[in-house]
Amino acid sequence: MKLALVQLNYHIGNYEENSNKIIAHIEEAKERGVDLVAFSELAVCGYPPLDLLTRQEFVEGAIAAIHDIAKHCQGIAAVVGGPSINPQARGKQLHNSAYFLADGVIKETIHKTLLPNYDVFDEYRYFQANQDFRVVNYKGKRIALTICEDLWDDQPTAAAFARNNLYTLSPMQKLAALKPDFMVNIAASPFSYHQENVRKQVVCKKAAEYRVPVAYVNQIGANTELIFDGGSMMVNSEGNITHRVPTFKEGVVDVETDSIDDVASDNLFETNPINLIHDGIVLGIRDYFRKSGLQKAVIGLSGGVDSAVTAALAVKALGAENVHGILLPSQYSSGHSVSDAEDLAANLGMGTHTVAIKDVYQSVENAMAPVFDGREADVTEENIQARIRGLLLMAYSNKFGHILLNTSNKSEAAVGYGTLYGDMNGGLSVLGDVYKTDVFKLARYLNKDGEMVPENTIVKPPSAELRPDQKDSDSLPDYDVLDKVLFRYIELNRSPQSIVEEGFDKEVVRKAVRLVNFNEYKRFQTAPILRVSGKAFGVGRRMPLVAKY
Repeated sequence: MKLALVQLNYHIGNYEENSNKIIAHIEEAKERGVDLVAFSELAVCGYPPLDLLTRQEFVEGAIAAIHDIAKHCQGIAAVVGGPSINPQARGKQLHNSAYFLADGVIKETIHKTLLPNYDVFDEYRYFQANQDFRVVNYKGKRIALTICEDLWDDQPTAAAFARNNLYTLSPMQKLAALKPDFMVNIAASPFSYHQENVRKQVVCKKAAEYRVPVAYVNQIGANTELIFDGGSMMVNSEGNITHRVPTFKEGVVDVETDSIDDVASDNLFETNPINLIHDGIVLGIRDYFRKSGLQKAVIGLSGGVDSAVTAALAVKALGAENVHGILLPSQYSSGHSVSDAEDLAANLGMGTHTVAIKDVYQSVENAMAPVFDGREADVTEENIQARIRGLLLMAYSNKFGHILLNTSNKSEAAVGYGTLYGDMNGGLSVLGDVYKTDVFKLARYLNKDGEMVPENTIVKPPSAELRPDQKDSDSLPDYDVLDKVLFRYIELNRSPQSIVEEGFDKEVVRKAVRLVNFNEYKRFQTAPILRVSGKAFGVGRRMPLVAKY
């Protein structure tokens, strides 16, 4: 059988665009003599639709689109993901389903069995789990259909301390007993810089364990925080990858299922995290703007590495003509901070304005003098400067319709090293899931084909420049140490004591953990963060604001 794996970028709720893409690829597949074409999980409505699934008209629109797509399945079959109505009186109203379309109609509707309920996933909120296992018969082949998590039954939970398995049954084991010729797994598996290799290991292991070839079809694109890298592949019964679709791109690969065991394996994947983070963020910015109907961005350029890397990534995603920089020097800004920002803008070809904040700050200071009544200057005055900058950036955003990109990194967000309603402003956080040490690596990567980020921006000590001779290291441990502690506490969910036992200084760990816990309220109010790690701040990490811990 000739099978086509189609990896596309879907727009949540945009049935016309999604359906037109799917139908166009079905028609093209017919011309290539394809028998079966497979699309990804919830392809017709986009993933994740979240509480739109609670709206009757949203679900009805998805099902109507499936019926429209089915009309084009004459002489060809298609597997398309979408929600379906649960006919049972008890349980959740919906199933997460794989529709098998042929002869112009819906031939079979196969439901997802394992519904993830960890990290960014919340599928038990919407869907009823499958309990009926069967294969689809088409053109003399027995085809097993599964959906994403159905292959992940023996994987440990995301939390590092919980090593018990999440699920009590294996859909693939159930289906393998029915002797399918091959399996199609349609997925919506979000990107993180380590996920591609984990995903490969899971799919290859399952195919080899049950001696069943697996066609894995993932989506690409970004929907708010979540980025999808694709990585669609065909794996033969020996667990070797025979065909792949490149990551971060729409694409198609055709497979002759009867001969895949004779095809040379192709198990090499991109493994450099910085390369992957770069590609993921560029896609994340581009889709956030395109799918929201936005075009232009504004960035506050400080001369520091965070704003420089944010600007460079935005220019790659949107084009220099659509990214504008605002330089906001204060009385504490060094001359090289301004020149570094100007050099960056020149390297990137983006326009800038310079708006000095000294006079505005002096006006606020004068206005508050009677209230402060001679009190010594402290962090309050530093925050006033940050908030003036935030005010001016938002003024530009309002006047010209540019979306402000937030430039805070994950290290700063973790420990609260930022000012609410100041430098934490923005409609999208570009680097909020990238530790400071990796921001420097991104800067080097951006410069691999020629200087984009000025060398002085990379090598100078990080500073907020809100008081004379200020350095980040005045308030925080060195980032090389801090980031290692934060990674263990946030991504690996380690206890402070276990981190100390690894050899980290007790006071450094105590301070870092205290700052992470105390500053939850700041992160609660920040812009959506593009997710590139296994544990990002935002939808995948939910902590109470009022707690004693």
